[in-house]
Amino acid sequence: MIGRIMRSRGMKKFTRNRLAVVASFVIGIYMLIALAVAFGAISLEECRERVLPGRAYGFLQEPNQEERFNELNWYISQHLESTLGSPSGFASDPDSASRRERAALAERGIPEDLSDSQVQEIWAALSASFAELDDAWLDREDLRYEIADINLMISESEDADEQADLADELEDLAAEGETYDREVNALVEQVEAGLLELMPIPTGFAGLKYGFRTFLGSDESGRSVAMRAFYSIKIAFQVGLVAALMSVSIGTILGGLAGFFGSWVDHAVMWLVSVLSSVPYLVLLAVLVYVVRGNALFSEWFDNPQERPGLALVPVYAAFGLTFWIGTCRVVRGEVMKIKELEYVQAATAIGFGRIRILLKHVIPNTTHIMFINFSLIFIGAIKSEVILSFLGLGVQGQPSWGVMISLGREDVQNFFFWTVLSATALMFGLVLAFNIVSDALQDAFDPKHV
Repeated sequence: MIGRIMRSRGMKKFTRNRLAVVASFVIGIYMLIALAVAFGAISLEECRERVLPGRAYGFLQEPNQEERFNELNWYISQHLESTLGSPSGFASDPDSASRRERAALAERGIPEDLSDSQVQEIWAALSASFAELDDAWLDREDLRYEIADINLMISESEDADEQADLADELEDLAAEGETYDREVNALVEQVEAGLLELMPIPTGFAGLKYGFRTFLGSDESGRSVAMRAFYSIKIAFQVGLVAALMSVSIGTILGGLAGFFGSWVDHAVMWLVSVLSSVPYLVLLAVLVYVVRGNALFSEWFDNPQERPGLALVPVYAAFGLTFWIGTCRVVRGEVMKIKELEYVQAATAIGFGRIRILLKHVIPNTTHIMFINFSLIFIGAIKSEVILSFLGLGVQGQPSWGVMISLGREDVQNFFFWTVLSATALMFGLVLAFNIVSDALQDAFDPKHV
């Protein structure tokens, strides 16, 4: 059947559509990424690892001085001090090797070619430099508060002489503040250089991996935005593929039975279609997810989504499979009602073939074009619905997805940390747009109404 479809006139028409071919190539790239993730190129553990201190900018954005200071403060005060201990006690620690291992952060860690004495020396100098930076930072903050108080006094004073004296004092403080700024800048660069010596940026393959992890920045927990965004491609394909296969299969079977047998079978199927169609599908999806997760038989499966991330998708599959088949059922039913009146079907009936055999061998195969088109449409709908449900907290749990990323990153946009939302939105937009183009091209090529 596949070979016949590939040699058909519809496929030739599809391949002449250059935009559809490009869109198919884009979908192929997404599919390769999804397969690579599925085979371990990006693991769930790597998506959960801390790569940077906390929320960090991606490329095209430069951190300001305060953000650089906060990052250094995390590395030294929270990370290195908790793992290496005091600068004077590292070399004498018999378990210094395990300390080095705990001090590693993703691909970034203390080089193995540094001896304990060298690490102790660098760590001592780094701690002293940061202590000096911390003191200078506090002094500058005190000066800023003093400048703010004087500005307030100037605005509240009605005495011109007092305002002039305060303005002179403010000018002296401003000059002193510029001196502090230069000192703080120099100390920040000095501490960054010391940190880079103790925990250098990796090179080679590890450097490429580290660069990939950090080029889109990190979320508030220091997790790589890039790793989570590309891992979500697997989730999107997983949800879309399962939902499309379930829905097309259910819709084709029920639509074929209703259209071919008619009578009470048709009435029963169309009654079910009418009932499900009368409820807004997002509400129905939410109800089905709640029912599955709230059922006592399944609740213990979904209590710990971090430990069983695969099971957390079962309610999503069930919800999509029980709702998205409706459209396929309707169009297959209409097509089967038309096909069963054709001469070759009448001839097969006259010969004495059984009705089930005629349905499966002669009728259903001639609705393949409808299956392809609806598979593509349902695939898109499932991805978009998963994003909406995950955004609302009803979809994917225990692992990254585009909906989860948009939900977690919506408040970051106000602080110009936009890569979490932008990366998820851009990847979803590219995939959905490509599938929309392919769906339109498939309909033009295979739907008899368009031939």
